[in-house]
Amino acid sequence: LRDNRIELVRASWHELSISVSDVSLSDEGQYTCSLFTMPVKTSKAFLTVLGVPEKPQITGFTSPVMEGERMQLTCKTSGSKPAADIRWFKNDKEVKDVKYLKEEDENGKTFTVSSTLDFLADRSDDGAVVSCRVDHESLNSTPQIAMQVLEIHYTPLVKIISSNSWPEEGQSIILTCESKGKPVPEPVLWTKDGGELPDPERMVVNGRVLSISFLNKTDNGTYRCEAKNPIGRNSTEYVLIVHDVFNTLLPTTVIPSLTTATVTTTVALTASTTTSATATSVRDPNALAGQTGPDHALIGGIVAVVVFVTLCSIILLGRYLARHKGTYLTNEAKGAEDAPDADTAIINAEGSQVNAEEKKEYFI
Repeated sequence: LRDNRIELVRASWHELSISVSDVSLSDEGQYTCSLFTMPVKTSKAFLTVLGVPEKPQITGFTSPVMEGERMQLTCKTSGSKPAADIRWFKNDKEVKDVKYLKEEDENGKTFTVSSTLDFLADRSDDGAVVSCRVDHESLNSTPQIAMQVLEIHYTPLVKIISSNSWPEEGQSIILTCESKGKPVPEPVLWTKDGGELPDPERMVVNGRVLSISFLNKTDNGTYRCEAKNPIGRNSTEYVLIVHDVFNTLLPTTVIPSLTTATVTTTVALTASTTTSATATSVRDPNALAGQTGPDHALIGGIVAVVVFVTLCSIILLGRYLARHKGTYLTNEAKGAEDAPDADTAIINAEGSQVNAEEKKEYFI
């Protein structure tokens, strides 16, 4: 071997060592070591040189790309031996559906490998990082990577957000038109029922925000927000319904029926609506803030007093009737309790014929 890249490292009667620097593909082949004895003894070894792949490059991307267009990105690397492996990733997630092509270089020893990623551009791909990774045994587990950031242009996406889910007369409402697109949409256009806003003094537009003050029934209708950019335009609608203001009614009291007593309670209502005495008052969830509810403790106390008075009246009436009946029966038979027989009882009784002249009767 006669080459400046080959040096003798060690030479003795037992060992001969050489080193090869700046290894190239031409160094691949069979090497022979000979011991000049009688007869000559030899030993052979085959040296394999790996071809390191070049840094990959991504081609086929033109910025910007319109939404819906087909994109074909190609990743290519040359000089690998054996052929390198190429893998695609989008935001660190591997893409499997790709095309792979391997070609032999002119030197007949190395390979050029390419892979194509084919997909339709979508607005969700805007800003995504597409990477091409080359794996080869000569890279010592450190792959070579090429990256490309996608830029996708798309029409605006429009949405209206309301500040009041239950607008009532006299209140205010703010409608915000959120528009997202690339390029950034121009200032939005607000319309009502297909025409201009009818009351500019109460309906104020500030950028993407529409503010309506002192709502009334004439504000009912369909409000449209439209946004556009060089790619196209889009719009969305919001139907506004202004509701009446509800008054809070005073609560009525339900009194249970006890025995045969009947109690009638008359409640004066401040509102124009008439409600029966047995109806239960329900607070309107949409009532204006600041209105206070009824005093339930006071109502409960009144009901307790009415029930207590009714019960006491029934008890007193029952005792009176029972006592009157006993007294009448006792006067009828007074003086006959201890009589031995019926005749004696008749003679001794205050109501007998013997004392007929002294008999007195009272009727109550």
